[in-house]
Amino acid sequence: MPAYLYANVQVHDTEKYDEYRRQVKPTIDAFGGRFLVRAGAVEVLEGTAVPHRQVILEFPDMAALKAWYQSPAYGPLIALRQSASTGTLLAIEGAPPA
Repeated sequence: MPAYLYANVQVHDTEKYDEYRRQVKPTIDAFGGRFLVRAGAVEVLEGTAVPHRQVILEFPDMAALKAWYQSPAYGPLIALRQSASTGTLLAIEGAPPA
């Protein structure tokens, strides 16, 4: 069953965040992940959410998502991302195939 990482990120240091963006894709690819959403226009249809930079990644399953997040390759990039931004990351299990 696929799993998704949802991130709502407010970037404070564009230069550092650009460095994160340059380095992160190979780490995602290594665990079978792919970008479904990477920034783009956002419109709040209901509620009081404050959207910033929206990112949604898809992984083959929750084990792959967690293995990527906890990997030695991604660990230093977490620190880089956190030094350049604040935000929320959620790991979400997808629906089983129909």
